[in-house]
Formats: sequence, structure tokens, C-alpha cells
Amino acid sequence: MDEHDWLAAQFEAQRPRLWAVAYRMLGSRPEAEDAVQEGWLHLSRSDTSGIGNLRGWLTTVVARICLDMLRSRTSRREEPIGLVAPEPGGERQGRIDPEEEIELADSVGQALLIILDTLSPAERLAFVLHDLFDVPFNEIAPIVGRSETAARKLASRARSRVREAGRGKEADYPGSRAVVEAFLKASREGDFDALLALLDPDVVLRADHAAVSGGAPGEVRGARAVARQFSGRARGVQPALVNGAVGAVAQRGQQILVFHLTIESGKIVEITMVADPEHLRHLDLVILDSGVERAP
Repeated sequence: MDEHDWLAAQFEAQRPRLWAVAYRMLGSRPEAEDAVQEGWLHLSRSDTSGIGNLRGWLTTVVARICLDMLRSRTSRREEPIGLVAPEPGGERQGRIDPEEEIELADSVGQALLIILDTLSPAERLAFVLHDLFDVPFNEIAPIVGRSETAARKLASRARSRVREAGRGKEADYPGSRAVVEAFLKASREGDFDALLALLDPDVVLRADHAAVSGGAPGEVRGARAVARQFSGRARGVQPALVNGAVGAVAQRGQQILVFHLTIESGKIVEITMVADPEHLRHLDLVILDSGVERAP
């Protein structure tokens, strides 16, 4: 076995872990595969004589590639990526088996991917590498261009966001539905005061990368700012059950936008907009009859 073949064999041994890192970073199978393949190109063109820890070196390289891809998403507007499921029975040399991909996606959890999509690129990287893959902060810091202390703070902020999103949603179905329907009514009618009355003063509106690509703001904080985003804009939006919790869905043609709403004590404290086709595919959606006129 020559040096190139040996290096390729070493890389293939690390490919499942690298793909797992990239998928959690990017939330997209095609993009994860692209990132891993670019990692191989970096390795094949590098002088490997000074690499003492190949696993750590490759993790760092793929993480940097993913960070650049995430930053590219947020710095320019682009069409949402069309994500596709693995081809049934397709054997792809050098790639993770399709059944393994599905198992990994299930283990990550679509809910977590949706939450991760609302984090900044640096927060997402710090959280994924440290909390999910046990990469120490002294290795994460140079990847994000921060001090070790700053890298810890990035992961801490991300961890808090994940915990907040993971808290149980209000179990009062009739009350939650009433809040959502009142919110949609106020939005359609442009009733700014009614919107304010339904929003927590510290409410946060977030959107995944696909929704941002379609024109949604990445993050908006505060009741007045969020109310301005919705005033007069909910025509055609239907209340719905989103994974068993009351939310809302907007559909125009083949395009679908889902609103996850977190309601506490009769107030909306968080709204997350989801448009990524891969995430939507895994949501359990039930449209609730409200007599609302649908958008054409």
C-alpha cells in the first residue's frame, strides 16, 4: 500500500465521525457530504508528516469548512437548498450507508437541528464541537478566532438557547389555541395593540436559514419589534398542531412556512419560523379548522 492509499484508508476510517460533525453543523446531508469531501481534498494536498493527531486535525479542518459555509449562508441571500433523502438501496463508495444516515438524523433529532439553525455560526460550532463531540475549548478557540474564554461563552449561550427551547411547552391546549388564533386575527387586522397584549415583552422571533433566504429576519427581540413584523401580514396563515403543540402554518403553492410558538402564562415568549424542506419533512403537522381565508 503506497502513502496515498494509506492516507485514504485512514480518512475513510474517520469519515463517519466527520460526516456526523458536518451534519450537526449544517443540518443538510448534501452540504455535509460536500464538507467532508473538501476535508479529504485538504488532507490529500497537505504535508501530513507533522500531523500527530489525524482525527483532531480532520475534525478541525471540517469544522472550519462548515463554519465558512454557515457564514456564507448568513452573509448573502440565496434560494433555499433542495434537500433530498438518501436513494433507497443506493451503494455509494466512500459514503455512509443510507440506513446509517437515517439513523444518525433520527439520533440528532429534527427539533435540535431547528434550534441549532437559529444560532450564530460561531455559537453553533462551539456547541456542536464541545457538547456533542467533546472537543476541548482550547481547540475550538482558534477555529472561531476567539479566546478560550470567549469560546466557552459561545457554547454557554448556545446551550442556554437549546435548554430554553427544550422546556416543555404549555400543556393547556384550549388556552394555547386561543392565544394563537387571537394573535393571527390581530395580525391580519393590523391591530398593533392587540398584538402587543399577546406578546411577552421579551419575546424573541427567530428564523431558520431557509426562511431567512426567503426574506425573513434572522432574529428580532422585543414585543414592539416582533409586533411590527406581523402587523397586517397573517392572511392565509392557519393555526396548526406542530408536533402536538399549537402553532401555525402558511402555504403558498408548494412553499410552506411553519411557526413554532412557545406560550407561557397566556403570552407568546418565542416564535421560530421554519422553512427548510428537510426539517419540514420530519414535522407532524395538522391544520386546525378556523375558517381563515387561505392565501391564493
